[in-house]
Amino acid sequence: MTSGPRRVRIGGASGFWGDSRVGAPQLVRSGLIDYLVFDYLAETTMAILAAARARKPELGYATDFVDTAMQQVLPEALVRGIRIIANAGGINPQGCADALRRLAESQGLAPRIAVVEGDDVSALMPRLREAGLRDTHTGQPLPEAVLSANAYLGALPVARALQAGADIVITGRGVDSAVTLGPLIHAFGWAMSDHDRLAGGSLAGHIIECGCQATGGLHTDWQSVPDWAHIGYPIVECAEDGSFELFKPPGTGGLVSRACVAEQLLYEIGDPGAYLLADVSCDFRSVVIEQAGPDRVRVHGARGRAPTPTYKVSATQLDGHRCAGSLVIVGIDAAAKARRTAQAILERTRGILGQLGLPDYTATHVELLGCESLYGAQARTAQSREVMLRLVVDHPSKAALEIFAREVAPSGTSWSPGTTMPAGGRPSPSPLVKPFSFLLDKALVDMRVRIDGQTIEVRAPAGQPEVPPPALPDPPAWQDAPGAPQIDVPLIRLAWARSGDKGDMSNIGLVARRPEWLPLLWSRVTAEAVRHHFVHLLQAGDAARVERFHLPGIAGMNLLLHGALAGGGPASPRFDPLGKGFGQILLDMPVRVPVSLGLQP
Repeated sequence: MTSGPRRVRIGGASGFWGDSRVGAPQLVRSGLIDYLVFDYLAETTMAILAAARARKPELGYATDFVDTAMQQVLPEALVRGIRIIANAGGINPQGCADALRRLAESQGLAPRIAVVEGDDVSALMPRLREAGLRDTHTGQPLPEAVLSANAYLGALPVARALQAGADIVITGRGVDSAVTLGPLIHAFGWAMSDHDRLAGGSLAGHIIECGCQATGGLHTDWQSVPDWAHIGYPIVECAEDGSFELFKPPGTGGLVSRACVAEQLLYEIGDPGAYLLADVSCDFRSVVIEQAGPDRVRVHGARGRAPTPTYKVSATQLDGHRCAGSLVIVGIDAAAKARRTAQAILERTRGILGQLGLPDYTATHVELLGCESLYGAQARTAQSREVMLRLVVDHPSKAALEIFAREVAPSGTSWSPGTTMPAGGRPSPSPLVKPFSFLLDKALVDMRVRIDGQTIEVRAPAGQPEVPPPALPDPPAWQDAPGAPQIDVPLIRLAWARSGDKGDMSNIGLVARRPEWLPLLWSRVTAEAVRHHFVHLLQAGDAARVERFHLPGIAGMNLLLHGALAGGGPASPRFDPLGKGFGQILLDMPVRVPVSLGLQP
């Protein structure tokens, strides 16, 4: 590390609602952390929580936090002096705190629990719609009715809660990395104008916010990651200057390497020079990741600018209902039989709906699993002899979808030979909860911390209009030696990759396996080449564009595929609505390289 003796160690125990129960006990019992943080929320999660609270008002939070994580570790964490921060509150943070307090009392404990409030901005929606605010991604007007609307708050209220003496801080929607940045602001006394430090702390939070994705999870070279069953959860040891080292508890599985951490740095960040958070506008393009020892890396070089004057708001709306039916088709021409089966189900059920005076489906979607439909023209399994048909339909009426659900099963005796069904019986319609997002003036959001019956008002800095990051030159031009022989190799021979979503955009990060190969990658993996590779999954027209960004610090690039996820998140009917497989699809793209590199086809 680069500065004084003071270090703050933070363990990331959860990357999403549903992560393993082993993370929290592993980190607490390691004796190596000062803070234990949990990230539970994503746009999809908020939609699920909104639906849960609509059914049962006392819900709307991540129940796993109380029922599993805290049930296991709360007594030991308090004895060890480990302070806990979690965004488990979802859309009902007070409900989460109440449940946790009941658990603590049952264990004979009385922790000081703080609740961060103010992210719920649903009461502002009529006013915002009247003012003409629109969805950030689609440009559509805000809907008249919403299930939830929550601003991505920053780390400042978390820091204030810790300053007030909280043992546990529960937040609602906030920036994912804020659960890590908050303790660092508190421990180091960072000012909200210390933008480089805030960017470094935000990067530390970004690296550990997805749990084991920082310690070998989802790594391109998965064969090199040992002991998946006992994989270690990440710990960051942070310095006052904003740099940090990442490691995992001794004796655990997984892998902490420069490649793993570089993949995670690129995960879902969009423009790496303008990663806009509530507390700071981050520039990660010159970040350096160095191997500091076995299963330990050092990360430094994040830069920051003043944050913008707006919060991102994640909101949800009810848009009818959805039902997904599945069948398995076995034998010769399985894909063709599956497609004809889907057509028959749709034709039959549309006829029934018409007879009953019900409108047509608002949307239908057919996917075949087992014949590489996500690969488009690059698919190699056109003659697959076992295919799963997935047929998704949307409709305003739940009753209409119950008709659809009933008519899926007769396929097993009516049409294609080799038709069978997965166990589980008839599919069930469910509410179709769709997310949307927009930007909201920070001055309209009142943040509060409630602790021990007291209320602490928190006011974030106003921010400044977004300033474009300074331009960086492209990588040096790659020069092919005249007449030198070349071969085609899959991109995976040259790069590591990781992919995820940003709304309806797919985010694919690439890191050159050798820094000197980045100019070659930049010359071959162009925006047009990537667009062509994914054209079958992109929206038509101007929405189907690809942006490309350069990160010289890690010899990487970030790719944004606009309109690639059929709406993204819970709005998407695809079996990969978050684009998790897009990086793997891209790594299979053939790239022309000199034979002299010694790479195998």
